Amino acid sequence: MNVCNLVSNHQVAGHKTERNEILMEVRRMDPRKEQSGMEALLGQPMELANLADYQEGSVVSRTIISKKTGTVTFFAFDQGQGLSEHTAPFDALVHILEGQAEVVISGKPLHVKKGQIVIMPANQPHSLRAVQKFKMILTMIRS
Repeated sequence: MNVCNLVSNHQVAGHKTERNEILMEVRRMDPRKEQSGMEALLGQPMELANLADYQEGSVVSRTIISKKTGTVTFFAFDQGQGLSEHTAPFDALVHILEGQAEVVISGKPLHVKKGQIVIMPANQPHSLRAVQKFKMILTMIRS
């Protein structure tokens, strides 16, 4: 089941497991058109918030690092866009780069703004919604 729109040659997809978890996957639609996220960024200083622009009515994503041990992914959410409630088998750290989001963890809404982080605990249902346009880094460490 796709939970986000196709934008900038990337697609974010969620797949439900037998335990009713949604595992998120970011796919590049045509790998010949651009370098992988990590290769293009290696050894290059840059502003995280400039990794991608907002797209109207969409969620834009860019994988920065993807390894067996974890992932670092950039997201840009247009106002009102979000990720529906799901669980993940690992803790996930969200760092808001700009804007404001509502993060709901186990039914508890949290308002998170620029410069703040929130850790979404493993195996607890959580969702995100753009109160206003926002950009974030999602870091997942597998253990």
